[in-house]
Formats: sequence, structure tokens, C-alpha cells
Amino acid sequence: SIHPSIHFYPACTELETVMLDWLGKMLKLPADFLAGTEGRGGGVIQGTASEATLIALLAARSKIIKLIQADHPDRSETDIISKLVAYSSDQAHSSVERAGLIAGVKMKKIPTDNKFSVRGDALQKVLEEDRAAGLIPFFFCATLGTTPSCAFDCITELGPICNAVEIWMHIDAAYAGSAFICPEFRPLLNGIEFADSFNFNPHKWLLVNFDCSAMWVKKRSDIIGAFKIEPLYLKHDHQESGNHSHWQIPLGRRFRSLKMWFVFRMYGLKGLQAYIRKHVGLAKEFESLVRADQRFEISADVVLGLVCFRLKGSNELNETLLKRINNARNIHLVPCQLAGKFVLRFAVCARTTESRHIQEAWCHISHLASELLQELPH
Repeated sequence: SIHPSIHFYPACTELETVMLDWLGKMLKLPADFLAGTEGRGGGVIQGTASEATLIALLAARSKIIKLIQADHPDRSETDIISKLVAYSSDQAHSSVERAGLIAGVKMKKIPTDNKFSVRGDALQKVLEEDRAAGLIPFFFCATLGTTPSCAFDCITELGPICNAVEIWMHIDAAYAGSAFICPEFRPLLNGIEFADSFNFNPHKWLLVNFDCSAMWVKKRSDIIGAFKIEPLYLKHDHQESGNHSHWQIPLGRRFRSLKMWFVFRMYGLKGLQAYIRKHVGLAKEFESLVRADQRFEISADVVLGLVCFRLKGSNELNETLLKRINNARNIHLVPCQLAGKFVLRFAVCARTTESRHIQEAWCHISHLASELLQELPH
């Protein structure tokens, strides 16, 4: 743990600022999100995406309370919070719902379309209903690369809606964000210009070890204004030079940016892009094997390194198959439920995975499926 202030550890604070700008430029983030520009934003490394979402939600809550009390000084903070509503996809990670619990605000889930994506009209409908009921919408968490199926909310539709009514839009791309360094996947981030904050986890798919969650905000004053508390024992002569303790929940923090610097130095942008593309190619290889077997079906579009598939048949059949796969201990799969169906998820995420591992995994799954189907009454 280190002191988060540039006054005590200037190299640590400066390197983190520079690394987040480097990474932001790899993603082609708007200049508003970068610290080394004319913008008012910047980046910081959080421990996890759960922390980043909570930070964004608390900052949004603080901002809306101040705005309302500026116009209505008689309204208490307790009264305002009781009316606040935050929103997310019904496919969003459980950490988003947990953030609402911690912040003490209502969290509503927006229904998704047949691609498991939140569209603009779905959000607009719920916002209008809640305003009519006297509630105060203030925060929407969009997901790019949902945990169940790696689906992408339509932020080009959602962003303008949020901006028009001053709702804070946070984008959680914990897994998928790493892929946006590749030009062919960068369009998945189109609409980022409407966001107030954005995060993804380099520790998931960018060869940086846990923990390392990159977060950017468009206006750092929104974050600092929500968390800045400076007793006398923390004050010094360079108060405005940079202090990441105002961007997070803890006071102390580790020197996380150093491991990012080593990865960037060792691999370079082209090396990291090649790593992402290799995994996507391996996922596509697995998808082709599934599609070639008429006993199976693909349950969601394969965009990156996740393949959602199942045996054609009942949920119970697929639950049994999953148990046999995992009990055999050759590979391990984690399930999800999509449109009421029990689905198996094959994720390509290990650094050393090669084509032969994909072929071996499929042979193993296919063999266990054959055994299971032979046991069924004909």
C-alpha cells in the first residue's frame, strides 16, 4: 500500500496518469476522458469493475443531490435519495445490483431484445413511467460484453437519451473492453462520447495480473466532489497536484500502474492486438465445431472469445451434460440462462490456449454428449 498523493509518491501517481492516457489512446477514447489534454477528465486504476461501478453510481448520486438542492434548498438528502432510481440491463453483472444496494437507491433492470441488448426505446419507456410516478432517474449502467452471453447494449441509442435528461451513463466493459484496442472491434465502443464514465478490466484479457480495473471519467470534478475529504493530517503544500484517494473508496492504494507499464513495454500494441485476435479466432473455431454437430445449437452471437451453446433439448438435459463435463475435470464450463434456456458457456481466456486445446475440448464434450444421449429412452 502507498500514499495516493503525488506529493509523497510523485512517480507512482504520475505513471498511473500516463498509463491510463496511453491505454485510453489505444482505445481511441475521446479526448475528454484523457488527463493529458485540454479536457476535464482522466483515468484511474480501481481494484475491480465492481468498485468502478460503485464509484460512478455514488458520484452520480452526489451530483444529482447537489443539483436538486441548489434549486430546492428545503429538500432533504434523505427525501431525494428515496426518489432516486438507477437502471441497468437485465443481463448486467450482479455487481451493478450490489452497487445500488450499497448506495441505498432503487435499481431497475431494463428488458433486453432478442440479442440480449438494451435498446433506446426500452429505456425511454421505463424513464417516462418512473417520472410520471414521481421518481427521479439519475444513473444508467450500460454493459458492453455481458457476462452471460457477451452481448452489447446499444449505447448509440441509449447515450443521447441519457444526455438529454442529464442521467449519468456509465459503461461497464469489464471483459470486452480489452478487444477495443483492435480496429475491427472498436466500433463496438461507438457511442462512448455520450458516457460520463467507462471502465474495463485489463486483468481479464490484457495480460495484466489481478487486480487492475481501468476507469475513466469525463469530468474528474464529479468524482472528486463526491469523495474529497481532507482533514488536517492529510493536507500538504501541493493539494491540487493530484491525489487518487479522491477517486476511490480506500485511502491507500498499490502501485498497480507499474505492471501495466511492463506489459505494454513487453508486448506493444501490435502484440496485444495479436493476442486478442488469436483468442477470438479460437472461439470462432469452437463455434464452427458446434455448428457442424446437428445435436447442438448456438445460443447467442459469437462476437469475441465466448461461445454460448447447448444440446437441443430440455434444460435438464443440458444441466446433466454440464455436471458430467465438470465432474470429469478435463475442462470447466460455467452456465447461464438465456431466454429461459439453460446454456453452456465456453470461454477462451487462457494465455497458452492453442487450437489443439479447442479440438480436444470439443472431442471431450461431444463424447460425453453421445454417452448421455444414448442413455435416454428412445
